[in-house]
Amino acid sequence: MKVISYNLRKNRAVAEIGALAVDHDADILCLQEAEAVALPTRLEHLTLVHATERNRLGLAMYVRADRFESRAAHTFQLKKSLHDRVLAPAHERLLGVRLHDLEKRRDFVAASFHAAPLTALNSLRRHQIHAALGELKQLGPGLPALMVGDYNYPVFKGRLDIEMRDHGYELSLSDKRTYTRYKMFRGHFDFATSAGLEIEGVRTLDRGLSDHLPILVSAALKDTLAPVPA
Repeated sequence: MKVISYNLRKNRAVAEIGALAVDHDADILCLQEAEAVALPTRLEHLTLVHATERNRLGLAMYVRADRFESRAAHTFQLKKSLHDRVLAPAHERLLGVRLHDLEKRRDFVAASFHAAPLTALNSLRRHQIHAALGELKQLGPGLPALMVGDYNYPVFKGRLDIEMRDHGYELSLSDKRTYTRYKMFRGHFDFATSAGLEIEGVRTLDRGLSDHLPILVSAALKDTLAPVPA
């Protein structure tokens, strides 16, 4: 399956998402910094499953309706950064959906994630990532999970990778950088965390109106039920 993740930069790139979904034949589209209340319920061959309700600029997910059925969908609050508390509160930084794959006849969990901004410490973002994965375990106990989004994690990803592997998850970066607006913060900001799936590749797509470049994750449910983190 093909999963696209795109930070719309305060909704500026919203006009691009339809073409993005069609051009890359996306099965799932995960958005960050989307103006959720204004999103269409259908986007070409994709259907809006769920969007954040308490954030003006928040998260959303579209899925291919002829392949996936939504079993449950929830948004979650995570530990807030000082930026969230003082300047621009973000109540919900995780959107998780339990999906049934009609082709594989199996359930799995997909999620759109947006970590705290660069004004926060990496330690807070690691806390948010671990908490987010914990919420997804509750949404689909024992199920494969794929969390994509804007991790805002430009440096020291080696430590994050070690922590993810220690907890049974795989950290997957794309083939090219996904953020190049500021010289000191260029790098891979948008990537994927997974368990129980085969990640066949992660590709950075062409630049649009956002300061983030979208990524395309090619993933597959493993034929045999691989153990997932308890």
